[in-house]
Amino acid sequence: MDEIYIRTDMNNQIATGHMMRCLAIADALQKNRIKVNFIVADESALELLKKYGYKAIILYTKWNNKEAELPVLKKYIQKLNIKKMLIDSYEVTEKYLREVHNLVRVMYIDDLNINPYEVDALVCYANYWKKFHYDQSDNKIKKYLGVKYAPLRSVFWNCESHKIKNRVECLLLLTGGTDPYNIIQRVLDGIERDNFLRIEVICGVYNQNYDSLKEQYGNEKKIFFHKAVDNIERYMQEADIAISAGGTTLYELCALGVPTISYAFVDNQLDNVKQFQADDIIDYAGDVREENIVDKINMYLKKYMNDMELRKKKSLQMQRFIDGKGAERIAEALIAL
Repeated sequence: MDEIYIRTDMNNQIATGHMMRCLAIADALQKNRIKVNFIVADESALELLKKYGYKAIILYTKWNNKEAELPVLKKYIQKLNIKKMLIDSYEVTEKYLREVHNLVRVMYIDDLNINPYEVDALVCYANYWKKFHYDQSDNKIKKYLGVKYAPLRSVFWNCESHKIKNRVECLLLLTGGTDPYNIIQRVLDGIERDNFLRIEVICGVYNQNYDSLKEQYGNEKKIFFHKAVDNIERYMQEADIAISAGGTTLYELCALGVPTISYAFVDNQLDNVKQFQADDIIDYAGDVREENIVDKINMYLKKYMNDMELRKKKSLQMQRFIDGKGAERIAEALIAL
């Protein structure tokens, strides 16, 4: 059986985005009878990987100093006779990719375009990929560009049309792995909660405000808090409108066709949320570090709640934009590498 190794990390600083999209690709590889192993800097991701049925090699290095791990990584490459590696990290350097590429075939997932990439294949599924002006005439590096390669988990691969109700009943609030600015509380305090029959709040594994949020809103029977859920797609499917931070979650919401309002709280979300708005797919409420997003959220909520046809239109646009099969396409490219 062929074997592919995935080098990525997760922790309370970079959250879970890199790991989750790599898990989606790993599942697609296993569907094609390819064995997958992960390589991680530390033990932070072990529990999640075990939950999904994957093993990991722990380098016992610093996740944000990739060049320093090269001697250890090279030993594993030689010891295990590793032939192919998928790398997903913002901390790679030109030297790191070059030295790994000298030993194995490498595919790299790119969101930032900040390095000359000496690799065999490059994936940029971000909706803003055109701004990077990749040289597509350079055949030395295979390039897989655009949202068709958005690597979503298998539950998002074949989604039915989203049911749009006459009345908005359920609001879904999502932050991703972390919520450093306590956006959930600011949104809950700022919206008209009585407009909804149910408000579902999904907190990530690194959300430090979870207990205080449950305590603060515990007496409100319509608000339900969940942390690090395994079946986030169920909550998305039941939602009439979602409010979400930028990132892969927006692509998942698109695959399911859930009308969504986005916001950003880190730099690497800005291009994503702004492009979704420019493409008239997802409305953007702003950067929480610089503006009061709650006013814009309320404006968009009012617009959506009063217009069922608009919600239908947005839902259709979202599902046309993302078909959810990007992980399968990346897996096929890795196998062919």
